[in-house]
Amino acid sequence: MSSVNLMAREVAAKIVFYGPGLSGKTTTLRKVYETVRPAHRGEMMSIATEGDRTLFFDFLPVKVERVGDCSVRLALYTVPGQVFYNATRKLVLQGADGVVFVADSQAEAMDANRESLANLEENLLENGIRLERFPLVMQWNKRDLEGTLSVEELRRELNPRGVPDFETAATNGRGVLDTLKTITRLVIKDLRAKRIVPPPRPAPPPPGAAPAGLEAQLAQHLTHRQQPSTPPQVPPTQSPTAATIAPTPVPRTLTTPAPPRVEPAPIVVAGTGPRLLGPTSALAPGDLFDHARAAEAAFTAGDYTTCVTACTDAVRRAMAFAGEGSLAQQAFLLHVDGADLLRLQGLSTQPHLRVDDAAFSLYVLMQVFVRLNAVGLPTAG
Repeated sequence: MSSVNLMAREVAAKIVFYGPGLSGKTTTLRKVYETVRPAHRGEMMSIATEGDRTLFFDFLPVKVERVGDCSVRLALYTVPGQVFYNATRKLVLQGADGVVFVADSQAEAMDANRESLANLEENLLENGIRLERFPLVMQWNKRDLEGTLSVEELRRELNPRGVPDFETAATNGRGVLDTLKTITRLVIKDLRAKRIVPPPRPAPPPPGAAPAGLEAQLAQHLTHRQQPSTPPQVPPTQSPTAATIAPTPVPRTLTTPAPPRVEPAPIVVAGTGPRLLGPTSALAPGDLFDHARAAEAAFTAGDYTTCVTACTDAVRRAMAFAGEGSLAQQAFLLHVDGADLLRLQGLSTQPHLRVDDAAFSLYVLMQVFVRLNAVGLPTAG
């Protein structure tokens, strides 16, 4: 099963090389191992037997190139070819994200190819997976031998769905990496469709462009929320002069990507005038407005421990709008920085907190609110 490390922006995927005995599965993995740079490969493990070179599995963790701004780590496995090891094949196939079917191109191996392909479809179906909806690449191996079947015949017998296929000679490596690249691309595409792989982070704006990040959204949102609905009226007996017309306030724009210094507007204004929104409560959804107010009030009062506690609770409630699951899964769905969430959780356990700790907590809460607004959560009703 694929996994995502939000902190490292790394995706781990499992690819299984399936096929009849002695079709070239292990030789294919050995050629991948020899081709990949040592810094990008792990240890290759193999258990050989008399009847088939792989009794259990070959396992080769390979770190491939980045996809967007995520690196991809592949765990490559092979299964034993003999049918009487089917329980082991099922075990290795569990949690696979994609399959390369290694077919023997020799005519005498066609029955074994058909049997193995039917076995693959049956074992996937037991796991609730239909082969036609699963990332699959066909590898026509042993193309360096004489008397092999034509590619057209192999396709007619083994590839009626028309999935990508490649002619390979695992002994010399021809076509092996093309097969690996294609199954990797199909797996990543499938994981993106399932919203498992994080989408690429937005590129930085060109020089001179207006900032489009959290700070810019916050400034724009506050400007919209705090402007009065009607312009101030000038008494008819007094002509408008430079002394009586107040200058239009210019919203402050933060241009650095670092967490903004939180300077909330006053929570209570003397007299009977309206209560101005602070930057956090201005972004809060209705269900969390009071929580944001409480955090801002604690910050203004210098009660930084209460501020951090209120922010932590509000963040937990806000993340729940992304659905059930772990905090890491919710953070991925909302594109919230996981490192910020971990730091906030750490602050909530500290006995003595400072003003910058409370300011950071408010920043994280604002970040979560902005992400909720961006995806339209929570929905009305």
